[in-house]
Amino acid sequence: MRIETLPEEFITAQPIIDTIDAAGYEAYFVGGSVRDTLLGLPIHDVDIATSAYPQEVKQLFKRTVDTGIEHGTVMILDHGTGYETTTFRTESGYQDYRRPDSVTFVRSLQEDLKRRDFTINALALRSNGTIVDYFNGLDDLKTKRIRAVGNADERFNEDALRMMRAVRFASQLDFDVDPATIQGITHHGPLLEKIAVERIHVEFVKMLQGNWPAKGFQLFLDTGLYQYCPDFKTQLPALQALTTRLTGSVGNETAVWTLICTQLGLQGRQIDQFLKHWKSANHLIDDVRIATDMVLAIQAEKLDDWVLYQTGEALIPIATQIATLMGATDVDATDLVARYRGLAIKSKKELAVSGQSLMAAGIKPGPILGKLLNTLEYRVATGELPNDAEKLTGAALQLANS
Repeated sequence: MRIETLPEEFITAQPIIDTIDAAGYEAYFVGGSVRDTLLGLPIHDVDIATSAYPQEVKQLFKRTVDTGIEHGTVMILDHGTGYETTTFRTESGYQDYRRPDSVTFVRSLQEDLKRRDFTINALALRSNGTIVDYFNGLDDLKTKRIRAVGNADERFNEDALRMMRAVRFASQLDFDVDPATIQGITHHGPLLEKIAVERIHVEFVKMLQGNWPAKGFQLFLDTGLYQYCPDFKTQLPALQALTTRLTGSVGNETAVWTLICTQLGLQGRQIDQFLKHWKSANHLIDDVRIATDMVLAIQAEKLDDWVLYQTGEALIPIATQIATLMGATDVDATDLVARYRGLAIKSKKELAVSGQSLMAAGIKPGPILGKLLNTLEYRVATGELPNDAEKLTGAALQLANS
C-alpha cells in the first residue's frame, strides 16, 4: 500500500529520512503517526526508526541531543523541531514488567517492529509513502481490531502497561480487541500492580477522554484490570453502573475524577485519600473535591450562591457536566456561570474590609477576627450584606459584641 499524499508533518521531516537513506542506511516513519495518518486522524509526534546506530546518526547531523541513547534514541534538531530517531533494536529481560534489562541494536526493520505492542502500531512508512506491514496491521485497521504483535502473553509480560493501552485504544478508536489479546490481558492483569500508578493514571484518564469511553471502560472491567488499580477492587457494582453514563468523552482530567468520585460516593477527605492513592497532583485533588461538592449540591437540590462562590467560574461547567451525566436535569452551565458572575465578590480578597481595618475599628485580634471575616464573606457572597466597608464594619462590631 502507498499513501499518495503525505501529511505536512511527514513532508517537513522528510529531509531527515533522506539524509539517513543517502548515507546507506534505512529510515522509516513509525508508530502512532503512521496509524493515525491511515485513519485520517491528526498527527501528534513524528517518530523515526533507522538501521543506523546512534553514533552513526549523530555523525550525519550537526545538532543532536542524546535523549535516550542507551536505548538507541537520538533527537535530531532541524529548524527548531526535534525528531526522535531510534535505532532498530531487540529487547530482553523485563524484570520490572515495563522496561527491558538489555537492548541490542540490529539492522533489521522486521526485528524492530516485532517487539511493538499492537499490529496497528507496528507499521512503518517510507518517505515515498509506501507502507511496510509485516504483521497484518493494515487488515486490523480495516476491521477495527486491536491485536497484539505475535504472542499476546509475551507482549504483556514485557510491558504490563500495554494492557491499559489496549483498553485506551478501544475507547479512542472505537476498535474491538482481538480475543487472544483479551485472553492475554485477563491472564496477566495482576502484573499491572508492578507498574507505577502514575503511568496507569495517565492511561485511565485518556481512556475516559476517548470518544467511545464505554467501550474501553467495559473492557477495563471485563478483563479484571480494575482490580489492580487503587481502591477499585471492591467497587465493581458502582463501576459497572457507570458504563451507561459514558455516552461520549468525559472531558478534562478534573471531569474524569469528579465523575469517578461522584459515582463512588466519595466526599471531602475520602476524595483526598483516594486521589492520593492515584498519585494525583494537589491542585487536581482540590479541584475535584470542589467540583464534586457542587455535583452533590445539584443532586440534593441545594445549589445556592454560596456553593457557586466556592466552586468558581472555571469549575462550574465541569460540575454541571458531571451532574448531568449522573442524571440531573434543568441545570445549565451558561446560566450558572452568569449567576456566578453576578455575585458581589469572587474571593475573600475582594471584601471591602480586612482584618487590619476591623482591628482599627476596635475588634481585638485573635480567633474571633477570623470567624468574623468568614461570616462577612459568606453574607456578602450570598447577598445578605452589600460589599460596603461601613456596613460591613458595623455588622462586624455588632457580631463581636453580641
